[in-house]
Amino acid sequence: NGSQQVKGYGTKLMCLLKQHAVTEGVEYFITYADNYAIGYFKKQGFTKTITMSKSRFHGLIKDYDGGTLMECYVHPSIDYYRVPDMIKAQKEFILDRIRLTSKSDKVVYPPLPKGWKADTGSGLSSRGNEAAFRAMAIPGVAEAGWTMADLLASTTAAKDSDRQRNHLKSELLSIVRKTEDQQCAWPFREPVDTTEVTDYLNVIKDPIDLSTIEKRIRKGDWYKSKEMLHVDMLRMVNNCKIYNDPSSPYYECAESLEKFLKEIFPP
Repeated sequence: NGSQQVKGYGTKLMCLLKQHAVTEGVEYFITYADNYAIGYFKKQGFTKTITMSKSRFHGLIKDYDGGTLMECYVHPSIDYYRVPDMIKAQKEFILDRIRLTSKSDKVVYPPLPKGWKADTGSGLSSRGNEAAFRAMAIPGVAEAGWTMADLLASTTAAKDSDRQRNHLKSELLSIVRKTEDQQCAWPFREPVDTTEVTDYLNVIKDPIDLSTIEKRIRKGDWYKSKEMLHVDMLRMVNNCKIYNDPSSPYYECAESLEKFLKEIFPP
């Protein structure tokens, strides 16, 4: 059942397969992933960036419309049987380094006396400022590296701003995922390979694709509104229509995606 999917069996099997591939001299795994499997393959070291020479697998793997081609490099010097142990050792190393510089477990401040009240003074412009001032007055807070600016950043106004920004980010990512799920979206998922389409940049001066758009959204400061995302998506469609012949399947996909965009971005 579904509860078995989070117990690491898939990762264990993939590590066993990679170790067997090492013994057989296999360098790469190439696969087509559907939209529900991309996340799993990313966790297993697969990427949408294909570095293996196309001549080595072209004609040997079936192409699927709507699937995403993904690659995993099988490093010959990695013992994939020991991946969990290596990750555990790396985690312990990082924690040991943190303990060397951390003072949180070495310095203990006395408890605040019963009925303690901070002298907040005067001129505090808001309740958030007063709360930050009280926090800074607690012994150990300043010594831990906190500043008034840090504490003010966690006030209600700052949280509201972060909440709005995160809401927009989630909404935009949802739109991109819905777009990627469309059967006509396959030409737009990754940048055009200009090593194969050598004249593309001579025709299209401002290329854009869904993976680039997703990176911009995750960066968090590129799109200020849904309208800005809409502009980039329309440019992506128009670039496809400009470069490709109207009789091509790419042009047909662009027209279909254009109709879909009208549904999710109503006037």
